[in-house]
Amino acid sequence: MSEPHPVITVLCPTDPDVELRTPPGLDSLREQAQIRITDPEHLAEDISGSHVLFLWDFFSEAVQQAWPHADSLQWIHVAAAGVDTLLFDELADSSVTVTNAQGIFDRPIAEWVLGAVLAEAKDFTGNYRNKTQKRWDHRETKRAEGAQAVIIGTGAIAREIARLFSAVGIEVIGAGRTGRDSDEDFGVVVPSGSLEDHVGEADIIVNAAPLTPATEGLIGPVTLAAAKPGAHLINIGRGASVNEEELAKALRGGPLGFASLDVFAEEPLPQDSPLWELENVMISSHMSGDVLGWKEALADQFLANARRWLAGDQLFNVVDKTKGYVPRH
Repeated sequence: MSEPHPVITVLCPTDPDVELRTPPGLDSLREQAQIRITDPEHLAEDISGSHVLFLWDFFSEAVQQAWPHADSLQWIHVAAAGVDTLLFDELADSSVTVTNAQGIFDRPIAEWVLGAVLAEAKDFTGNYRNKTQKRWDHRETKRAEGAQAVIIGTGAIAREIARLFSAVGIEVIGAGRTGRDSDEDFGVVVPSGSLEDHVGEADIIVNAAPLTPATEGLIGPVTLAAAKPGAHLINIGRGASVNEEELAKALRGGPLGFASLDVFAEEPLPQDSPLWELENVMISSHMSGDVLGWKEALADQFLANARRWLAGDQLFNVVDKTKGYVPRH
């Protein structure tokens, strides 16, 4: 008698208006696995007996509530680069493997960051305001070439940003858990714990770090006060890495000149946030990596890893649960 197929449970969003509510391509696994489609309300019931959990609803917090029922779980895949929403203590201490969507968002986010740099340097927001007022206002703008940038984080997204910056002549250093004098993408990496000693030279400060205990509130009053006058802060990491109250102060009275923000401590950004009112802030709705075809790419990535798992091969994009990200080898 043949062994029963392993069970793959897919957590999908409940909103029927969400495009691609169910990931495409799952039928290709049905000859080798049982596929359960569930939602946050029914996850506790459906996770029982499941060997794999695919978090298509990648920001859901339902897993922690359902955890006591996860009696057979071996692997969780998150369709996102960040896993901070998922890594509660019981999961982190368990033998369950966690993988993420590293690689899908690297280039799109890096392009968004470079676009934000160029838009600020060339004052595209000013051009748009002038257009709405039918106002002709000739003025000089800044060069991107020769600018100094500090990129906080040394993961795949941060490295893709560094490569694009270098391609247009922006000089880059990285900031990570530990400093080093030689790095193929950053040249030099300084300890993120001493950011205030390095941001004073930076025209551009990019937060591309995952959210961990070490990065929560990392860009706070001390770091912001040490920033170079007129500096451009870009956040595509996590909102909680930046103290938004202090950020608003630094944008009103200096030293920051501009901020391009794609992530926020609370999303959607509350209507009463002072950031909405500041002309020197560009607000993006957590969409820097969401290019055409991104959901299909996420599904294909999971399917590729699922086939490896079903064949007994090594998974890729395995998260170090003590660090909260995929280590670079």
